[in-house]
Amino acid sequence: MLEVKNLYKKYGKKCVLNNMNYLFTPGIYGLLGPNGAGKSTLMNIISDVIDSSEGSVEYMGKNIKNMKAEYRKHIGYLPQNTGLYPEFTLTEMLEYFAYLRGLDKSKIPEMMEKVLTGTNLLSKKDDKIKTFSGGMKRRAAIAVTFIADPEILIFDEPTVGLDPKERIRFRELILNNKKDKVIIISSHIVSDLDMIADKILLIKEGVIAGEIDNDGSHNLEDEYMTLFEKDE
Repeated sequence: MLEVKNLYKKYGKKCVLNNMNYLFTPGIYGLLGPNGAGKSTLMNIISDVIDSSEGSVEYMGKNIKNMKAEYRKHIGYLPQNTGLYPEFTLTEMLEYFAYLRGLDKSKIPEMMEKVLTGTNLLSKKDDKIKTFSGGMKRRAAIAVTFIADPEILIFDEPTVGLDPKERIRFRELILNNKKDKVIIISSHIVSDLDMIADKILLIKEGVIAGEIDNDGSHNLEDEYMTLFEKDE
């Protein structure tokens, strides 16, 4: 469904992604690795935010560079730092992004209620973004990511700024919307990934250094420490 092929990303002489290859089929994938391992760079390339230096990303067998705007209709991406429109109400912002991503107008009310309920923001739908706390803005950004019901969902540190109750709500939102989707989540909170991911990809120095089937037979924290402890 979604495949990265021979992916390289270089900044000057520094190689951030080093011949990365992986086929993502529907399911939830957790990305774990230290800062600078290449997780955010990989997500940015898959989301068509930045270009790779070499290699390609393919969706349904097509190079995303040839698909251009059509590809972006299939993606919901939550980066670490999101730009929201402070003067928009939450409803206005969701309608705007739904329109940009090509969601059928007749489906917008249903999707809006779904994502607002899932992020616990239904009562705030008519409030301006500028009145929101940091945690509420993060939840609003999560709602934007889901609004067009995309086949690919990518989250970079999604639970930063969320209290424990809202972290649980986020996990429930993911699990309730995983059917037939590729969901990629990067997080430093191992327990967040352990509870929902089908597979864990351990990213180290720009390569996938390990892959764990998260079937309950592995201690994820131990696996992580074994691979990365020598770098401490």
